[in-house]
Amino acid sequence: MARRKIGVIGGGFVGSTTAQRLAEKELGDVVLVDIVDGMPQGKALDLVQAGPVCGYDSVVEGANDYSSLEGAELVIITAGMPRKPGMDRSDLLRVNGEIQQKVVSGIMEFAPSAMLVIVSNPLDVMCYVAHQVSGLPKNKVVGMAGVLDTARYRAFLAMEVGCSVRDIQAMVLGGHGDSMIPLTSTASVSGIPVQQLISAERLEALVDRTRHGGAEIVNLLKTGSAYYAPSASAVAMAESILLDQKRIMPCCSLLEGQYGIEDTWVGVPVILGSDGVEKIIEVELSSAESEALQASAAAVHDGQTEVAQMINIT
Repeated sequence: MARRKIGVIGGGFVGSTTAQRLAEKELGDVVLVDIVDGMPQGKALDLVQAGPVCGYDSVVEGANDYSSLEGAELVIITAGMPRKPGMDRSDLLRVNGEIQQKVVSGIMEFAPSAMLVIVSNPLDVMCYVAHQVSGLPKNKVVGMAGVLDTARYRAFLAMEVGCSVRDIQAMVLGGHGDSMIPLTSTASVSGIPVQQLISAERLEALVDRTRHGGAEIVNLLKTGSAYYAPSASAVAMAESILLDQKRIMPCCSLLEGQYGIEDTWVGVPVILGSDGVEKIIEVELSSAESEALQASAAAVHDGQTEVAQMINIT
């Protein structure tokens, strides 16, 4: 029986580390696509040569075009440009919107039934672009943001309590950025509400640190951004889909009335299985959390409208 094929678009740090994790978990054979001649081929060959040491048989192939994606069941899109000095939000929206448009069109030409996991930023708006361009059902397009933001939140909570990250249950909803909502009302440590273990002042500080978790790493690295946690988060989503694990994860999905939000891509808890986003789960939020989610969704919707006009998609 042939192994399933998984595509990864973008051979940078996030993309290549994603390809590595997919291969090591033996979720399928991997095609790493990037426009830079030789780069994805070289990284793919390096990953194949790591197989005998790490004990995996996954085949990793590098390519500069999308034809190698033919037959792929799932494609993870990491391609995009980071904001450069002098670029404002609209500039970034236009550049990455155009990149996303080209990438998704290329994927659909050779793998028209593949599910799409979006990692490119600005994440929520890029999910909108991918959905519009691909023409796929809404359940087959999903964004990776909440899983990453939740991982950061859980890590900070565990560091504060001094316990294993495995015992932290927490979730981050909303848009991927400063408007995200790390939930405090439902966060717990082995069922113990975090408010019983962490003061309100410290908890608010951890929420704020989570909101700026990506920027904190950028400021430390100075010449790049995070890739270990983002790649791990994307692969966790892919694993749940490919193995039909039906895990409940906070993912960017299209809301059509849930949480009182219409026609907007927002991070909410979903069940991820072989049919992609199989169910959106509505949890009871505090009034403050609900207001924050509405504000976050409004900002995303503005971005959707803006990019649609910029790159002429409807």
